[in-house]
Amino acid sequence: MRLSNLADYAMLMMAAAARHPADARLSATQLARESHVPLATAQKLMGRLAAAGLLSSARGTGGGFMLARAPQAISLADIVEAIEGPIAMTNCLEGRRHDCALEGCCQVRPHMGAVNGAVRGALAAVSLASLTGAA
Repeated sequence: MRLSNLADYAMLMMAAAARHPADARLSATQLARESHVPLATAQKLMGRLAAAGLLSSARGTGGGFMLARAPQAISLADIVEAIEGPIAMTNCLEGRRHDCALEGCCQVRPHMGAVNGAVRGALAAVSLASLTGAA
């Protein structure tokens, strides 16, 4: 399993945001500069993170983005799922239709839910605060 660059960049940006005071309003430009993520990518990710409820935004003078929850209450699983969608180790664990010639006789599929749960649990156990050393 390998996370996409976007998920990796999202973790870097969220960690940069978590290093600021809780009430700090941050711009995409500022977070891009601090995390070394290209600005266009940072803007795209901030939109996804806000849509997932991990960032809140305010428009106008003094506006910007801020963490929607305390860093201790945001997990790596939250960030990954905001960018990648639900964590699923195989296609057959996803809710959408898939084509698998072995589905009728697969003896591994019944156990993949436990594997998926373990991976998600491992990511859920790591808080954003722990990435910043503030845990």
